[in-house]
Amino acid sequence: MAIHVCMGAMLMCSFGVAPSSLVVLPTNKTMTSYVPAANIMDHVPMVNILPFGMCSSIANPTVAAATTAALGVLTPMPCVPVTPAPWIPGSPTVMVGNMPALNNNCKLMCTWAGVIQVTVPGQFTEMIP
Repeated sequence: MAIHVCMGAMLMCSFGVAPSSLVVLPTNKTMTSYVPAANIMDHVPMVNILPFGMCSSIANPTVAAATTAALGVLTPMPCVPVTPAPWIPGSPTVMVGNMPALNNNCKLMCTWAGVIQVTVPGQFTEMIP
């Protein structure tokens, strides 16, 4: 069984250099271990998903421009996540705010080719199928 993800969960991007934390607003009115529980729709950049330090994905236009200016030497630039789609796959049997709950096995795709995953779910007592 997977662990339910909540506010304060630690995230990591495959092209980021630093971890970030998940921000879950209390709009769903559902708590897990006394903090707001997350669902698959908690994917909004700069609201739910904060930057991961520097980005090293060549698909990111700022990284591509800086790399070109440095004559082909990969030059990381500040991360600005772009996550237009929800987390996948979610937990379809557990609903939080009429959407599938977010568990620690879910992944989130960034437009700049990064894969964001949960490294620490924020709590360890509540599990979901």
